[in-house]
Amino acid sequence: MTIDLHTHSHYSDGTKSPAELVQLASMSGVTAIAITDHDTMDGVGEAEAVSAKYGVEVVPGVELSVVHENLVLHILGYYVDAQQKDMAHALTVLQEARDRRNEKIIVKLQELGIAASIEEMKEISGVGQTGRPHIAKLLMNHGVVRSMSQAFNEYLAKGCRAYVGRFAYSAKDAIAFINAAGGIAVLAHPIQVDKTLCVLNSLLPVLKDYGLEGIETYYPSQKKKMQKRIRKFAATNDLLLTGGSDYHGDIRPGTRLAGGHNVYVPPELLETMKERLSKKGTL
Repeated sequence: MTIDLHTHSHYSDGTKSPAELVQLASMSGVTAIAITDHDTMDGVGEAEAVSAKYGVEVVPGVELSVVHENLVLHILGYYVDAQQKDMAHALTVLQEARDRRNEKIIVKLQELGIAASIEEMKEISGVGQTGRPHIAKLLMNHGVVRSMSQAFNEYLAKGCRAYVGRFAYSAKDAIAFINAAGGIAVLAHPIQVDKTLCVLNSLLPVLKDYGLEGIETYYPSQKKKMQKRIRKFAATNDLLLTGGSDYHGDIRPGTRLAGGHNVYVPPELLETMKERLSKKGTL
C-alpha cells in the first residue's frame, strides 16, 4: 500500500475529476490521496464526498507557484482552510492573475494569425482554473501543433512567441498564508529547483525560518540516491517528509498515481504530518 500526496484534477491542469482521482486511487491500492490543484481548492469537496464510498482518505491541499530571489518554487499546502480570509483572498488574487494572463496569451496568438478565442479556451477548460495546458490543447485542436510539448516549446514556455508572465507571491508570503490557514507548507519536487540539490543547503534554512515544515522527498524523478540526500537535508532542518506522483492524467501520457513501478510513498508519513498538526492544535 502507498499514499499519494500530490495530484491534480480538472479544476486546474489535470484531466480527471476529483471523484475520478479518488476512484482511481482505490483501484490502484492508494489508501490516501491529496488533491493539490494549482491556486484553487475548489475540487477538494468533490473528492471528500466520495471518500467513504471508495475507502480512500482525502487530504485537502493546494499547490502555489512562488518566487524566492531568482528561483521559482512550488509550495504545497496541506490541511489548509480555504475559507480563512487571508488564504481565500490570496487564492482569489492568483486566480484573477491567471485569467488576465490567459486573455493576453489569446491576444498574442490572434496577432500571430491563429484563430483562438476566449470562448473556445473556456470550453476546453470546462471547470476550475484555466491555464496554459488548456491553451496548448486549443493549439492542438487548431492543428498548429501536434503535441502539448510542441505547444509549450514553440508558443507558451518562457521566451516563446505567446508567453506571458503572471503574478506570483513570494515564498515568504505563500508560506505565511498556508500557516495562517492552519496548514502545513511543503517544498514540492526539489529536483525541479536544482537538479544537483546543492541549492538546498542555503535555501532550506531560509524557508524554514519562513515557516516551511516539509519537503517532498518521494517523487517519480527523484530516485533512491536522491531521496537519501533529501532525507538528510530534511533531518538537518527538522522538516517532514512527504511525497506524491504529481499525477495530471491524460495530459501527461504514461504517468500514473503512486505505487507499482512509480514512486512509493510510505503511508506513515501522513500520520507524522497529522501528529505535527495536532501539536499545533490545527487538526
